[in-house]
Formats: sequence, C-alpha cells, structure tokens
Amino acid sequence: MSLYKQLLFGICLFTLVLFCGNFFITLDSSREQYSAQLSAHSQDAATALGVSLTGNIDDPAMVELMVNAIFDSGYFYSIRVVDMNSGKPLIERQSDPQSGNVPQWFERLVHLKPGTGEAIIMRGWIQAARVEVVSHPMFALTRLWRSMIASFLWLTGCSLLCLICAMLLLRRSLRPLDHIAVQAASITRREFRHVPNVPKTPELRRVVEASNMMVSQLQMLFSEQAQRTDALREAAYHDSLTGLNNRRAFDIHLQSILRDDEMAFGYVILLRVRDLAGLNLRMGGEKTDALLREVATILRETKQIYLHQDGFIARIRGGEFAIVTADMLPQEHQVFMNALTARVSALYKTGMSDRSPLAYFASLTFQPGDTLQNIMAQADQALTAAETNAHYVLQPGVNPAAGSHDDHHRWLTRLENVLQAENFVLFGQPVVTCDSTRQVLHHKILARIKTEEGEMIPAGRFMPWFLRFSLSARMDAVMLKQTLRFMSTSPLALALSISGESIASDENLAVLLQLLKNAPQQAKLLTLELDENELPDPERVSVVVNKLNAVGCRLGIQHFGGRFHLIGNLPQWGLAWIKIDGSYIHHIDKEEDKRFFIEAMYWAARQINLPLIAEQVETSEELAILNKIGIYGAMGRYFGDPSSLVN
Repeated sequence: MSLYKQLLFGICLFTLVLFCGNFFITLDSSREQYSAQLSAHSQDAATALGVSLTGNIDDPAMVELMVNAIFDSGYFYSIRVVDMNSGKPLIERQSDPQSGNVPQWFERLVHLKPGTGEAIIMRGWIQAARVEVVSHPMFALTRLWRSMIASFLWLTGCSLLCLICAMLLLRRSLRPLDHIAVQAASITRREFRHVPNVPKTPELRRVVEASNMMVSQLQMLFSEQAQRTDALREAAYHDSLTGLNNRRAFDIHLQSILRDDEMAFGYVILLRVRDLAGLNLRMGGEKTDALLREVATILRETKQIYLHQDGFIARIRGGEFAIVTADMLPQEHQVFMNALTARVSALYKTGMSDRSPLAYFASLTFQPGDTLQNIMAQADQALTAAETNAHYVLQPGVNPAAGSHDDHHRWLTRLENVLQAENFVLFGQPVVTCDSTRQVLHHKILARIKTEEGEMIPAGRFMPWFLRFSLSARMDAVMLKQTLRFMSTSPLALALSISGESIASDENLAVLLQLLKNAPQQAKLLTLELDENELPDPERVSVVVNKLNAVGCRLGIQHFGGRFHLIGNLPQWGLAWIKIDGSYIHHIDKEEDKRFFIEAMYWAARQINLPLIAEQVETSEELAILNKIGIYGAMGRYFGDPSSLVN
C-alpha cells in the first residue's frame, strides 16, 4: 500500500473513531438528561395531582375528572390513585402511545426508562391515598432521535469535508515524492532531470534537495567523463593545427570502408601544398600555418556544399590533405574538383603563397578488397604525376560511375520498381552479447535488391542512388512496412536503419509513426537506428525519441565515434543503445590507442547505463578485449555473415 493510501486510511480511521466516540458520548449524555427530565415531569405531575385531590378525595367524580385532565394533558404511560388502607386503585388511566418515526433498534439501543413519580393525598392528618404517575418516553425518544440524526448529518458532513481537505493536502504534500520517483526512473533512461518545485515542508524539502544534488553530481560526473574522453579522441585522432582528422584517423576510416562489403566503390581525393618546406623558410611558420588552416577551411566548406555528410577529410602529413567519399558520377566528380581547385588557387591571389599553382590534386578510385598500402602507393604516384602535369590526375582504374548498369534512367527505373512493389530482400545479421553466453540481443536488418539476373545488390551500391534521387524517406517507409510485415509472422527483436531525411521533417516522421501505430506489438520489438553523421540538432533528436517511445519503438545510434562531442546529449535523449563504429574495433587487441578510446567511451556511457555494441568484430581476440572492457554486445563476421531472413 502506498504512503498516500496509508496516510489517507489512517485519517479515515481516526475520523471514524472520533465520529463514533462523539456519537456515543452525545447519545449517553442526552439519555441521562432526558431520563432526568422524565422523572422530574412525572414527579411534578404526581405532586400537582396530589395537592389538587387533597380536598376532593372523597368525591369520586371529582377525582376522576382531575385524573383525566392530567392524563390527557401530557405524555403518560399510567396514572393511578391507590387507597392507602386497602391498596386497591381508586382510579387508573393507562395507555401505550407509539413512538412516532423512531425505529425499534434505536429504542433498544437507547433503552430510555420511563420516569416515575409519587405523591400522598391527605385527609386531615391521615394518609388517604397515593398518586402514582409513570411518564411515557415517546416524546423524549422522538426528540433524541431527531437530535441524533442532525448530529449524524453534521458530523458526517464535517468528516467528509475534512477527508477531502486531507486528500488534497496529502496529494500536494506528497507530490514531490512522485517527482522524485519520476526523476529516479528518468535516470534509468539516461536522463538527468531536476525536481522543479521544492516543497516548503522541511522533511520533504531536504529529501528533494538531496535528490536534486545527487542528479547534479551524476550529470557533472558524466559531463567530465565525456569531456575527458572527447579530449582523448581529439588528441589521438585530430590534427591540432587544422582541426581536421589526422593520418591515424584517416587510416582507420579507410580500412573500415575497405572491409565493408556493403560499400561498392569510392574516391580518395588528395591535395598537396606545393613546396611547403620552402614556404616555411620564405614566409615564416606563422603564415604557413595560416595557409594550412585556410586550405582546411576550404576543404570543409566545399565538402559541405557538394558532399554533405558523405565525405571524410584528413590532414595526412605536412601539406597533404585527403578526402574519402563514396562513388560519384563523372560529372559530379568533375564539378567537385573544379570547385575545389578554383577556391584553393584563389589563395595565391590573396598573397598567402608565393607559388602558383599553390597545390596539386589527385584522385583515385577504390573498392572493397583493396589494401591501404596499395591505395597510398597509388596516391603518391598520382600526386607525382600531378606535379609533372601541373593539374589534378584521375588515377586509372574501375570507374564506379561509368557503365550502362549505373545509368541514371536504369537506376531510377530499378529503384522505382522496387519501391512500388515493396520488394527489398531482407537480410539479417545477429547482434550478440560479448560474454560467454553469446545471447542474441537482436538482428540487424540489411537491405538487398535482387536483379532480374538473380544478383543481390548490396546497400553500398544502391544507397548513393537513393540519395541522388531523394528517395531515402520512401525507402525507409517501404523497409519499415516489409520489416513489420515480417515481424507479424516471426516475432524477433530487430534493428532497422533509417536515414536522416526520414526524421528531418514532421511529414516524413509521421509516415513512420503511423506504420508503427498500426503494429503496436511489432513496434515494441523494433529499434530504429540513425547514423551518427545524419543526426539532426539535439532538440530535434529529443522530439523524435519521445514520439517513437510514445508508439512503443526506440531509437539507437550506429557508426558512433567520429562526433564524440555529442555524448554530452546522450542522457537527455534516452537512447536504446550506441553502436561503436567498426573502425575503432578493428585490431583493438593490437592497437592501444583504440583500446584506450573504447575504454573511455565505456566509462562515460556506463555512468548513464547506456549499452554499447561493437560493430565489425572479426576475430576472437577483438571479442575478448571488448568483453574485458565491458562492452555489452557485438556484431560482425565473427558471428556470421548476413543471411536472408526469409529463409
């Protein structure tokens, strides 16, 4: 029983005892009072009648007349005039009037005795007769019954009013305890909330202030841990001069892409500032650093305009910069390179360098299976060729955007057919716990497109086309429909990736929410995942999480690690989990910097009880390190390749 109910029950019990005690005390007091009044009434009547009959005792007619007059004038049970010598009644009147509306049980409860009175009638100095008068309690019972009814109604009304006031007062006084319960529940959801209204009651005030202080301390500890982890990542994977990713981060990112079977092709675009050492001598280190920072700014801005969230920029050494991006069409690649070379060349005109061209460019393609060493060797050859030709060079190789199979019209037709027919092929990959039990937590949904020839096209090949044609939101809706349809027959816990376009607008989000509302049982087993690079502003993420939770679904983040500063927002979002990008997992058993970074991330997330899941786990050694650190779950080839869910 809750404290509120216990207090309310105690107040009700106390009120009932008070009411019953007051009722019986009043009843007993009234009974004694009425008994005394009845006795006095009987005695007065007997005395008056005795005095009146003293001179007329020998006149039977007069005696009868006077007795009748007294008997008819009041509430009497009997009046008797008894001869003193013989003991026989000279005259007797008796009746048994009803007690009006007084119930029998009340008469038995009160048990009001009739009042009696006696008087002696004298004949000179001789006692001639005795008058005996017995009053009937009918009148007293009626008055007492009405009095008790009025008292009962008054006490009942007062009691009900007091109970209502007590309920309101208790509810108001105990409301801070409800807030504390909500606060504690929010902590379990990785949210730090303060109780807004501090009560005036000293005892509850101390409890609320202590609870708010605890939440503030937890939030401060989490923020400090997040800041330390972010600082560690900045020192390990960022270039201090330009703020870009460094060579270590570049190698990790490119290796992760090359191991990802979901990727199709991509570009590595390189920029080398001409004669950096000479510039340092001729113009000074300060101006050279300013030039490098300006080049980094141009790379960021150009990437944001033409590549959006797809590109990865790094300063790999000295005056060399690299951009890694997904495959582009030839015309898209040409437009991007022209814009980049034009903006960098403009720096010469501003006097930031005394050499023209200011930088050399090279671009080469890669595909899954290539090695980092071969790509960097080709990059050096391409830059050398660019220095010779004084222009950017496109390294020969497989052109991912060329060929009839990548034709705009063919791809648009293919994607439209798949969307209209809702004909994606659903593959799944298990996500398991890192401990020895290997318990399956859920399955990650992966999309495939089956061609007329029977070829399974991975997402890495067709996703860029969905982005080009702005069909990502439609694809998410169709994938969600197919996933919910599959879950209706196979109730498995699943995770489905969605694009940032699906949550950027209320219209697109409403489509997903409606599908989830129509399948509430399946929604409880489904978690939607958003790529770290496609996260909107923190306020929008909070709105999306709340709306998804309202329909029983949850939100997780995948490929996390590049934007670690976002970890400060995790407590208020209440996410299902975070999946660590596979680039930080590969060779974690051999590379200490990755291990330190994952440990720092684990301790930051552990303070808010946020599960971490590692992506692209490929060896037992990697899994052992993750388990030792305390990572909750893992997925990757080590646990099995993706397989069709239909089979």
